[in-house]
Amino acid sequence: MADPRRRIPRTDVLLADPRLADAVRRLGTPLVKAAITAAQDRARAGEIDHELITDHVVAALPATASALRRVVNATGVLVHTNLGRAPLSPAALDAVVAAGGTTDVEFDLTTGQRARRGRGALAALADAVPDAEAVHVVNNNAAALLLCAMTFAQGGEARRNEIVISKGELVEIGDGFRIPELLAATGARLREVGTTNRTSLADYAAAVGAETGFVLKVHPSNFQVTGFTSAPGVAELAGLGVPVIADIGSGLLRPDPLLPDEPDATTLLRAGAALVTASGDKLLGGPQAGLLLGRHDLVEAARRHPAARALRVGKLTMAALEATLRGPAPPVHVALHADPAAVRARVASLVAGLAGLGVDATAVDSVAVVGGGGAPGVELPSAAVSLPPEYAVRLRTGEPPVVGRVERGRCLLDLRTVATDDDRVLLDAVARCTS
Repeated sequence: MADPRRRIPRTDVLLADPRLADAVRRLGTPLVKAAITAAQDRARAGEIDHELITDHVVAALPATASALRRVVNATGVLVHTNLGRAPLSPAALDAVVAAGGTTDVEFDLTTGQRARRGRGALAALADAVPDAEAVHVVNNNAAALLLCAMTFAQGGEARRNEIVISKGELVEIGDGFRIPELLAATGARLREVGTTNRTSLADYAAAVGAETGFVLKVHPSNFQVTGFTSAPGVAELAGLGVPVIADIGSGLLRPDPLLPDEPDATTLLRAGAALVTASGDKLLGGPQAGLLLGRHDLVEAARRHPAARALRVGKLTMAALEATLRGPAPPVHVALHADPAAVRARVASLVAGLAGLGVDATAVDSVAVVGGGGAPGVELPSAAVSLPPEYAVRLRTGEPPVVGRVERGRCLLDLRTVATDDDRVLLDAVARCTS
């Protein structure tokens, strides 16, 4: 009897199949060949029929050549660090696609000469924060702080290599990265003042001297110290005679009534901060970026520092940032300001649809949070679809993956963090888990 393994199509034959030929154009030959090899091995092992190899290859191929997969965020965390923080707006996504080709990122089409890199994004940022004399963009907020330390606390003739900071603001920013270690890596010396819970203006004043490069005011972001606490604000610190640099972290450019305790760039610049650093991919709702806003001389000095080139962002980030600032409200802003009644109505509609499929789904009240180190303690009223706990794994491993949270023995899908257009996607995903 002939060996059935001889009937397995050769790789070149499979690659000639129109469906796989199209996949090669989209994904590249190595990725498609790897999927073919895996399917051939399964056929040799008797796991699949040799006549269905092409079908299995097509089913196994990813949508794109990237390992990153689109995920539906139903966790109730608006800025989820593990899920990529802020989802970009359609306008920002369109801008990224356009910028993916050849662009005028650093070229003036009128004069034919070199131009300021990312001038459109910088102009949009300057327009968004008129109180800033100048602006600059680097690759994340930690890079913005690093650049400030290298520029303004690196000694020189005046030997100004000290950064004065409160002990209560020596925070860890995630994954083991700590502000003091980040700053010390530049060669700057940290002058810690006050205590964990209380630091006075007199503590800062006693520490400021001829070696002070600047006073750093860091927003704790992802935690709160309550009770017997006190700390001077930027307005008080601005009178000490040295620059005050305020790290707000979350990227809030203007006050938001929903986040009364969250510092914003406009307010702190008006209070006297010489520079404000912030993130672009948190409450601003844009791509990962670090923003420097403030005095023209200081921003220009940071921009001209030799390390600034190593920290600069690419054209895709510039395009997404400009579109976020100029375009319609990004998803994070929409989710933050969502009407709880509208969210509950969407949940009720989904539950009704799932009931028709025989799914054990109920509508429950929920609490969403900002996340990403922003607005700790702020609770946002929301609503969620409640499912049996086993749905959590089924949904995470489905296509597209849906990430909810397990709470009190139920899988909750919080709709405040799900775009309205994805309600049908969510319904279909749950339905597939049921069949």
